[in-house]
Amino acid sequence: MPSRDRPDALAACLRALEAQDATSFEVVVVDDGSTDADAVARVVEGADRARLVRGEGRGPAAARNLGARAARGPVVCLTDDDCRPGPGWVAALAAALADGADVVAGPTRNGRPGVAVAAASQAVTNHLTDASADGRGHVGFAPTSNVAARREVLAAHPFDEDYPLAAGEDREWCARLAADGIALTWVPEAGVDHHQDLDLVRFWRQQQRYGRGAHRVHAGTEGRRLQPPSFYRDLVHRGFGEGGRAGALVLLAQVATATGVAREAWAARRR
Repeated sequence: MPSRDRPDALAACLRALEAQDATSFEVVVVDDGSTDADAVARVVEGADRARLVRGEGRGPAAARNLGARAARGPVVCLTDDDCRPGPGWVAALAAALADGADVVAGPTRNGRPGVAVAAASQAVTNHLTDASADGRGHVGFAPTSNVAARREVLAAHPFDEDYPLAAGEDREWCARLAADGIALTWVPEAGVDHHQDLDLVRFWRQQQRYGRGAHRVHAGTEGRRLQPPSFYRDLVHRGFGEGGRAGALVLLAQVATATGVAREAWAARRR
């Protein structure tokens, strides 16, 4: 679990992990360059199963790789510090891997259903996951808030550390897995609640980052292509299903994403 300057959120996540039904697991927290490293260390010290690994502030992709290398078990589960896994999360993911899957993923739910920006943000991410489902129990994309892999699979397919932001690195990783014939098995029982601390400004910046990451993915692993018009139509419909404000924010997210794509395209040309 990468973490940076969110000790309160981290503490809530660690409490959720301490309440897991599974008994044989460890928690590796990678502090990705927090300005108040002592605060993060105190939180980790207060959790029985957790241990701390110091990162260099190079972003979540590098932090996840560092944590995976530090992990001792044959299965590596990934989540984020603003998530709260359900009690059966570890057991459900581990059971699916024991049944023969190489990489598994579960649903990430909005943990703040009364907050429009959180509902809109989660709608955007979940729509991308749902649209990638093949109807046979696999998805082409899942965010790293809720995935797990066999240790050797993750070692052979590390996250691309050239992605410095929390944007696009998970899509690139999933696309690379698919290119190597590795499917993400869907585990509906392994749910986590995502407690995003967003306001309008942070939401705009988040969606811009997603646009920048998407440009890098499209220009690299996936090739340059847009989703079909039905994808965006259904996304907007899904947003308004969360309420009028959430729907309007999903529309705004498309503008922010397009702005991020344009910014990254310009930056790439200058490079």
